[in-house]
Amino acid sequence: MIQHGPVLVSNNKDILGFFVRELKKIGKRERASFIRISPLWERNEENIGIFKNFGFRESPMHANAYEASWKLDITLSEEELLANMRKTTRYLIRQAQKNTNVVIEKSNNLDNLKIYQELNEKVAKRQDFVPFSYEYIKNEFEVFSKDNQCLWFFGRYEGEIAAAALVVFWSGVGFYHQAASDYRYAKFSIPYLIQWEAVREAKNRGFSLYDFWGFVDPQKNHKHPWAGPTLFKMGYGGKAYEYIKTQDLPLSKKYWLTYIFEKIRKIRRGL
Repeated sequence: MIQHGPVLVSNNKDILGFFVRELKKIGKRERASFIRISPLWERNEENIGIFKNFGFRESPMHANAYEASWKLDITLSEEELLANMRKTTRYLIRQAQKNTNVVIEKSNNLDNLKIYQELNEKVAKRQDFVPFSYEYIKNEFEVFSKDNQCLWFFGRYEGEIAAAALVVFWSGVGFYHQAASDYRYAKFSIPYLIQWEAVREAKNRGFSLYDFWGFVDPQKNHKHPWAGPTLFKMGYGGKAYEYIKTQDLPLSKKYWLTYIFEKIRKIRRGL
């Protein structure tokens, strides 16, 4: 698996050809049945054709949460950012701000992971998915928090945790990385205010971009599990960035066993 590669100064076919030949040598030496890559190359016919010519095919399962991402330019003033939002999003943020029972807290304390994970596990149980483990998020937080590159955002209603998010601040970009909310407090729009405070934090750090991560077109894929969350993200303004879908290069007939298995799993998950 080659995550987010290859990284080239330009899409030079000779360099890419050398790279693929070396990957094949390594794959065969390691007795791999296929090579999988998730390049951060713009999704267009030219780039898709380049990989196709080298024998790659679209993978049945995405191995990269970054295949399509919704991003917001935050170099504008706060007033301009608010003006560019969907009317409903702006209204819900302001309603949450006016509610004296709603408080947003920021923290870089690792001990708060327990609070977040308790909320996250409730959401996972309600929506029937497997959440990231405590250890996984702990390792992420420990790495980024060393340089103040991540923060917890907690939204409380009358002192109770109603919503939370983990946001990473790295390389001039704020990344909306993890989030969870308690449906009992849905009518207070606390996740909307959390997101706005995260955008403001990134802006106060002098960053130029806020990345909401995963995106699907809610009009074309209205039944997709990400359709609802995408509509939420789109309400803040911004635009979609789409990259080439995960690519597979078969090295043996065993690959097709994996292909069939993942194809069936994809259908069952409604992706």
